[in-house]
Amino acid sequence: NATATQRTLLIGGMLSTGSTLPGIPQRVSSSDTVGELTGKGGILQAMMAAYQKNDTAAEVWILPLEEDSDSMVAATGTIKVSSAPTATGVISLYIAGERIQLTVVATDTVAAIATSLAAAINAKTTLPVTASATTDTVTLTAKNLGATGNGIDISLNFLGLPGGESTPAGLELTITAMSNGVGAPDITGALANLQDRTFDFIINPYDDTTSLNVMKEFLSDTGGRWAWDKQLYGHSFGTTTGTYAQLGTKGELRNNQHETLLGVNKSPSPSWAWSAAYTGAAAVSLRNDPGRPLQSLAVQGVLAPELQDRFELTERNNLLYSGISTFTVDDDGTVRIENLITTYQKNSYDDADDSYLEVETLFSLMFVTRYLRTAVTSKFGRMKLAADGTRFAPGAAIV
Repeated sequence: NATATQRTLLIGGMLSTGSTLPGIPQRVSSSDTVGELTGKGGILQAMMAAYQKNDTAAEVWILPLEEDSDSMVAATGTIKVSSAPTATGVISLYIAGERIQLTVVATDTVAAIATSLAAAINAKTTLPVTASATTDTVTLTAKNLGATGNGIDISLNFLGLPGGESTPAGLELTITAMSNGVGAPDITGALANLQDRTFDFIINPYDDTTSLNVMKEFLSDTGGRWAWDKQLYGHSFGTTTGTYAQLGTKGELRNNQHETLLGVNKSPSPSWAWSAAYTGAAAVSLRNDPGRPLQSLAVQGVLAPELQDRFELTERNNLLYSGISTFTVDDDGTVRIENLITTYQKNSYDDADDSYLEVETLFSLMFVTRYLRTAVTSKFGRMKLAADGTRFAPGAAIV
């Protein structure tokens, strides 16, 4: 698209360890930079890393949000070392899709293993949690406040025996999933700070109704970025997690042509990484040719759900009819976009309407309207209009 810079915007809460100011958009070039600005191991750093695994050519900006400790609570989980190993081995622990390995021996006590495991977790600063050990239990606390932390997966041996991962003999680890995270940042004020700068690919990690509705208003056709008097455009990309039934219900409650929600169930990778990764894969294609289908594009940087947790063809088709986008997984674990759709399902008369079903339709509309506008302003800038047949001096700025 030669008529506009198609920027990407990553939205997410920042940590208290970040050096930048919340609510101020900034242009960034690497995940390390984002980590310094917004806090290492925070949502935004993970989003930047996942995005750049799929799109290295984009102009990327971040919009860090302030997390309110009065209305938001961090999610927590635990790993209990229930029994000590009877032989030497390696623990392969996955937190938010990232592997932490720890060698244990038969002489290690449960308390020593818990202490070492907490130290190994804290040493990996890109993880979205901090760890503390008390006797035989490691307590994990999400770095970012809010309900998003409930989706941080804790698991063992994702690659299994074929990948050389197994729990050492005698060792038993009991995992309590992350939970009790509450709330989401207020994104309204921060969005206002974007002013009139265009952002075509807006990645929103929050799938709560309030956040989605704020974004819906921000991009609306009447008073938002798609309105006639703004013509800034843009599209919101996100991920929502849950079972087949939960995702279907969630999708049917949405109806927004400027919003895409990918449905994911039990992936080791967090929802915000999925959002950034698949948007990056789609952005490369949409910038090059907005009308070309996105089906089968590979998505790098996320781990697919286990085979038993994936949705069958019929389920995926039904989710598409409920406004939820879908993906497929190759035998080697490669994730591919199956169909990216908007959540638009009904018109103003509450009748089924697929006019704005496909994401490609909205990006094609962006391209066409920008092209027409540029054609007029480039050729007829600062020109006066005159009726056909009007006589005027050569060189006059009249058309």
